[in-house]
Amino acid sequence: MTIRSRDPILLTPGPLTTAIATKEAMLHDWGSRDSDFVEMSQDVCARVLEIVGDDGEYVCVPLQGSGTFGVEAMIGTLVPANGKLLILANGAYGRRMVRICEVLNRASVTYEVPENEIHDAVQLDTILERDPEISHVAVIHCETTSGILNPVTSLAEVVVRHGRRLFVDSVSGFGALPIDCESVSFEALAFSSNKCFEGVPGLAFVICRRDALEVSAGNAHSLCLDLFDQWQSMGDNGQWRFTPPTHVIAAFHKALLDHEEEGGVQQRFNRYSANCRLLVDGMRKLGFETLLPDESQAPIIVTFHTPADPRFDFNIFYEGLRARGYVIYPGKLAEADSFRMGCIGHLDTSNMEGALTAVSEILEEMKVKNRGRLARSAASD
Repeated sequence: MTIRSRDPILLTPGPLTTAIATKEAMLHDWGSRDSDFVEMSQDVCARVLEIVGDDGEYVCVPLQGSGTFGVEAMIGTLVPANGKLLILANGAYGRRMVRICEVLNRASVTYEVPENEIHDAVQLDTILERDPEISHVAVIHCETTSGILNPVTSLAEVVVRHGRRLFVDSVSGFGALPIDCESVSFEALAFSSNKCFEGVPGLAFVICRRDALEVSAGNAHSLCLDLFDQWQSMGDNGQWRFTPPTHVIAAFHKALLDHEEEGGVQQRFNRYSANCRLLVDGMRKLGFETLLPDESQAPIIVTFHTPADPRFDFNIFYEGLRARGYVIYPGKLAEADSFRMGCIGHLDTSNMEGALTAVSEILEEMKVKNRGRLARSAASD
């Protein structure tokens, strides 16, 4: 896939590399009260609901801000003051939900497992059986701390069986990881514009059950992050309560059309999976070790252990890749030194091959021979 020659290739979980046509969609100015812009906003929400297979039970509420804005709005609006949220955490974004509940003064309890482990449906069943006060359960679809894919479908079945309500943080997965309201009975799902739909940052969405939103008036802790108020306001005339990110919405609208033209969620998943497979195989051939086994790796971002060779310096490695036109992410694990390389964005396997060539060249320049895992004890000395 082609990008502007001056733009770096972003091997990150977002912001990420966008198509030229998506960038060009932002070259037009829109009046926020203009009928064409209102129509475009409404079309965006309608197309999003089609992706989850909605038959009228759900609504799509857009918000200004990053994906975390959507997650906070979801919790703040839909969990009442007397509710209690169970947070399934295996990384930084689950822990961020814990912090959100602390700030919002919402009761919560956490089921946390190590960052390289998925959540267990049997254990979830036990937790819900023992604590009838839990009203809602929140899970991260793809936890980009590690790149792990949590078993949302099996977890949702347990939540439904216990009569509780499910929140899905699919900020890093929606648009490429299959999920719909028939196979996963969620009350709300949050995502953003700048991940698997390959738009630009600045726009969050929450897909909510209509009946849950209808009874949520007065729950929200914030005027700006009140999903009920935003939904009610936009329902009247299709206009945003406050100044919308017009250029971001135009870019997202174009990205949505391109997503459909590519073949929707399945084809986006297939392209990202091919990117991921080539990256993982190539890095392993170079001697790197992945944090996750293949069966729990989402084709979104891959975590690699820091090499044991003392000549490996991440800052030199990062700058060497950046000079060759590739931007990666440092690690975010609590228990292991690592770095991350993304598989998503307007990229294909040719871009991943180029990145692997760059990695090989830099390792030779650094004279790094031992590329296996750096033991935690050695890293901490």
